[in-house]
Amino acid sequence: MGDQTAMQSPKTRASKLSIVILATVLALHAFQATAAEPKPTPDPAVGADAQKAIDRGLKFLAANQQPDGGWESFDQTDPAITALAVQGFLQHPDYGPQHPICKRALTFITRSAREDGGIYVDGIDLRNYYTAVALMALSAARDPALEPLIKKAQDFLTRLQWDEEESYDRSHAWYGGAGYGKNKRPDLSNTQLMLEALHQSGLPADHPAFQKALVFVQRCQMHSGSNDQPFAAQAHDGGFIYTCANDGESKAGTIVVDGKPQLRSYGSMTYAGFKSMLYAAVDRKDPRVQAAFDWIRRNYTLECNPNLSDTGSTEGLYYYYHVFARALLAWGEDTIVDAGGKPHHWREDLCRALIARQRNDGSWVNAADRWYEGNPNLVTAYSILALQTAIPPAPPKLQPPTTQPAP
Repeated sequence: MGDQTAMQSPKTRASKLSIVILATVLALHAFQATAAEPKPTPDPAVGADAQKAIDRGLKFLAANQQPDGGWESFDQTDPAITALAVQGFLQHPDYGPQHPICKRALTFITRSAREDGGIYVDGIDLRNYYTAVALMALSAARDPALEPLIKKAQDFLTRLQWDEEESYDRSHAWYGGAGYGKNKRPDLSNTQLMLEALHQSGLPADHPAFQKALVFVQRCQMHSGSNDQPFAAQAHDGGFIYTCANDGESKAGTIVVDGKPQLRSYGSMTYAGFKSMLYAAVDRKDPRVQAAFDWIRRNYTLECNPNLSDTGSTEGLYYYYHVFARALLAWGEDTIVDAGGKPHHWREDLCRALIARQRNDGSWVNAADRWYEGNPNLVTAYSILALQTAIPPAPPKLQPPTTQPAP
């Protein structure tokens, strides 16, 4: 958009011609900056409908909160699902950290805090996943009493990265990445989740965790100009795959390029990688960022998780919606011009897609039940967080901090 600070009120005797010229110059500047004419906010009617969808989704989640404060996954209350669900309440002005729903949920989450700084369930080796989503929720509470837990969780996540501590230097394909737990190979999904949590909790982009992760992230990009892994030697599409570890893996399988199989990049991982580079403060003009953005422009859609299959698969669709929203928020432009020159207001598009898919009871669920998206608590949480990113809510009313029970 144009530089609004350059706009000055015309003097009383200024000519109408001068005003027209000034407006024209500013309009041209705005067009050149965005290659389109973005609206600063979504259509008011779409925004209002999106807010209603958020409210209905929160009512569904409120009705499904269990007496111990958590939400269920695999027939038991789970701190990770709870962390994702409560973040929507924490970010809503009608609820906020002092609401009983939030207080019960935060107490439930803090019970899973461990001496090592992680927040996870013993016996389930998903320590990075659990701690990352818990850190997001604790940060959204904006409660100074939670700062010690937040700092310990940040430190725990950075220790989970594969790096020199495990005698892995930058030449190793695992370097800088994070997996579900320390004993599992890293992947881009867990790495971007870790970076999202560190970003939301205020860790600066120049922290070593971001810069180490960037080494792993760029090795997941199908871009031979910056990816030194053999599987990407002839790759030029700029999209991302699931992991560069162990000779590379894509959850979308392979495609044939010049008569040879090549790992197939796909939507959710491409937005995850794109977002992660932005969080690590990679310049927007950097070839890695530009290659990823070009992939996004060529594959812009909200009808499916793009390029996951030839037929438009909806597997992982709501994960995709969430990372789509966070990535384009980080990009900072409301309008994306696709490869065909058509402008898309991504905020409106995302709202419309989610509104159309909401069920009568206020929930969302994915019939393509891969990656646990058959769980309405999880998918409803993803949807609410995506909508809140597209339609930023008014900040919750500030409340005096409360001390949480010791974990």
